[in-house]
Amino acid sequence: MTDDRAKPNSSESPKGGALDGERHRVLVLSDIGGRDEDDAQSLVHYLLYADLFDTEGFVSSPPGAGRAKDFLDAIDVYEKDYAKLAGHSPRYPTPDSLRAVVKQGAGAPSPRQGVDHPTEGSKWIVECARRDDPRPLWVLVWGAMTDLAQALHDAPDIAPRIRVHFIAGTNEESDQTAFDYVRFEFRDLWLIYDKTTFRGWYIGGDQEGDLENGAFVETHAKGHGALGDRFASLRHGRIKMADTPTVAYLLRGDPDDPESESWGGRFVRDSDRPAWWKDDPSPSFAEMSTDGVRFRGARTINMWRRDYLRDFERRLDRCI
Repeated sequence: MTDDRAKPNSSESPKGGALDGERHRVLVLSDIGGRDEDDAQSLVHYLLYADLFDTEGFVSSPPGAGRAKDFLDAIDVYEKDYAKLAGHSPRYPTPDSLRAVVKQGAGAPSPRQGVDHPTEGSKWIVECARRDDPRPLWVLVWGAMTDLAQALHDAPDIAPRIRVHFIAGTNEESDQTAFDYVRFEFRDLWLIYDKTTFRGWYIGGDQEGDLENGAFVETHAKGHGALGDRFASLRHGRIKMADTPTVAYLLRGDPDDPESESWGGRFVRDSDRPAWWKDDPSPSFAEMSTDGVRFRGARTINMWRRDYLRDFERRLDRCI
């Protein structure tokens, strides 16, 4: 094992976050089981770090093929490794406690007005956000905003109680009317609008040796318990996990300050909104894809690639 793997974290990594003992309330909205397997990869990663968070909800919010059952199937895999994980940390949630917070959200995009009717998922968001807890509820949006828009419509009082980290791009396009409803009706909502920064998780950065997307999976995921094998079976055995930056943002860095360094990227404030952050437009932080597409802000993530992948490697080792 090389020296850098033996270090708990690079001395250059941002300070703060869940890996430094901060504990955050988390609710995930995801289109897991839908058209892209990277949500399933991101969920494996999240479950390996689940001892660091208070997980309050998993909401199936495609709209598309994915359903709550896809969350439950992933938790079944987690259950196979649970005893080994709990041997490393007693704070890993039991499989049954995770199953209890899986909820079904909307199965179709919002109508023209951006909202429709309450779902099990949207009602659960409201219930969690209203809990008597001084900490904000972090709503990590890996799919459409359908159920979040509905929750805000039905209970606008929850807006100051939540913080939203939205992986946009195709997720925004899958229900544009729901996103537009949130954008125009809740201008003061605390929100990170990550349209391209997230791509730094798998594009660019240190791709040498076992840190290359395919080599990492082959070396450090395959054969590492049920969760490792599940991860290795996805995305043709290559890292994408494009929703993971929402989790990494909470792992390392200061979540209260999106303009500071974090494993999930660094963002700039939107001049038109008091609490809205977006991709850094500086050319020096853009990453070019192999087909010449420029992704703003991507280097604010992949500059930490060695650190966050080595940490993920150690988490996967817990399943052996």
